[in-house]
Amino acid sequence: MIKKIAIPFLVILICFGCKKKETPTPVVVVTPPDTSTGKPNNEHINVLTQHNDNSRAGFNSHETVLTTANVNSKQFGRLFILPVDDQIYAQPLVCSGLPIASGTHNVVFIATVNNTVYAYDGTKGNLYWKKNFTVSGMRVPNSNDMSSSWCTPYTDFASNIGIVGTPVIDSVSKTIYFVARSTDGQKFVQHLHALDITTGGERAGSPVLITASVAGTGDGNVNGTVNFDPLRNNQRQGLALVNGAVYISWSSHCDWNPYHGWIIGYNAATLQQQIVYNDTPNGENGGIWESGMGIAADAQGSLYITTGNGTTGKGSFSSTGNGTNDIGGEAPTDLTNRAESAVKLTPSGGTLQVSSYFTPINYLNLNANDLDYGVMGTFLVPGTNLYMTGCKDGNLYLLNKDNMGGYSPSINAIQQTIPLNGSMHCQPAFYKGGINQYMYVWSENDQLRAFAFNGGTGLFAKNAIVSQDPGPSGDCGADLSVSSNGPVDGTGILWASYGFNGNAGNSVVPGVLRAFDANDITKELWNSNQTPGDGLTSYAKFCSPTIANGRVYMPTFSNIVVVYGLK
Repeated sequence: MIKKIAIPFLVILICFGCKKKETPTPVVVVTPPDTSTGKPNNEHINVLTQHNDNSRAGFNSHETVLTTANVNSKQFGRLFILPVDDQIYAQPLVCSGLPIASGTHNVVFIATVNNTVYAYDGTKGNLYWKKNFTVSGMRVPNSNDMSSSWCTPYTDFASNIGIVGTPVIDSVSKTIYFVARSTDGQKFVQHLHALDITTGGERAGSPVLITASVAGTGDGNVNGTVNFDPLRNNQRQGLALVNGAVYISWSSHCDWNPYHGWIIGYNAATLQQQIVYNDTPNGENGGIWESGMGIAADAQGSLYITTGNGTTGKGSFSSTGNGTNDIGGEAPTDLTNRAESAVKLTPSGGTLQVSSYFTPINYLNLNANDLDYGVMGTFLVPGTNLYMTGCKDGNLYLLNKDNMGGYSPSINAIQQTIPLNGSMHCQPAFYKGGINQYMYVWSENDQLRAFAFNGGTGLFAKNAIVSQDPGPSGDCGADLSVSSNGPVDGTGILWASYGFNGNAGNSVVPGVLRAFDANDITKELWNSNQTPGDGLTSYAKFCSPTIANGRVYMPTFSNIVVVYGLK
């Protein structure tokens, strides 16, 4: 998802062939088990994984303290800060009622790009433990190590590139999992760590050196084997804990070839590697990024991802008959190579099986003009069998997660297409209130938009409610989260974080946190620039607000987490 240009994160607002015929499929809304209750992330007063739960909808429906009546400049604001040693790309996680330090506390866990993890009291700010996980005798990789024709200078990261993807916590075993990176300047390694969250001590078998290989003729293969590359493969998405397995995904640094999209799964108890999946084993690229949001998963254990660039003519799609994707307009229908696609993956043996997929009709234009799919964070719409995805050409694609629509050279046979402005580098969110349901999207160089969802038809309203508040510019959209006390009127709040000015895609810029009435986003309740002393300092890109137990935790690139709450 990093752009093939000298300056990363270039915004392209024109749309190539994006006006499509829309053929609604039969309504597919059902009432399966709520995907937000995938084990063990079912305690909503906790935030144990990126965007609250495995649906990735970003909705905490058990917030009993903060309301639309008390989140205002008189009653709500900055309470204290939690200092750390470097920038924060990973969303802070919260475990409530944790037995620690001879008591029971609400603990917030913070990971930095210096490979350091902190356990702080989330209510008072006391530090319980902190530990660094750089390999002894090595250092943390940094942006200067990422040198290629696509990324020199490499400005997607300001300096260190240690822990980047949001960790995941198992509240039952009290274990936190994350990926740390180290180098001696020549050799680069990535390790999966599993820690006791009460002490910071390594679990048995931790850390695990991450290695993998698959059979394939794709870019960088050696004698028909494609190997995982710990230098070029960027662990950006949040980790997922699904039915006893920890899943980790990778994209790239600046489309620096050779690279591929990988998902590797480990047994959460033994840390034994049990799943290896490469989405372009006979091609190239296909990075899994989604603006840093985690892999979505349902209660049955299937994973849902969108993949990015797959250059034509190099097998990144396989088409029936000749193994290429740019001759005669043949349909890329083979399941082996699935770049530029939304994909449902089901565990099968030691890998993941493509059980459904969708590739946009204009995928050739997407590749040729760097308008790749998979740039926006994706989520499963709670209580339905629908999967929301977004593409850099400005289109939102709503899919039936079990029958995504495949590929057709003439039509996108999907549930719904919603055309928008912007390049969709953003983290959307979903809210289910007593009466209303909304999806919120705030892309760069656009305004905040709320799309009402009709549970009866399984469709979103074509016309959005639009906020008039100024939004993010440059190459980064906003990162959104929602909180409410279930369906209680007056408790739904949409939280938005973004770079207040400048281009957060390739520089450190001031940040702002805003709160809106979730049922009427034209009503701003509060923002961090209203009152002196409430400022967010700098913006941590692609890192959503964490809301739990009356607190809002906002990471920054200023080596602090700012904690907001009732004064």
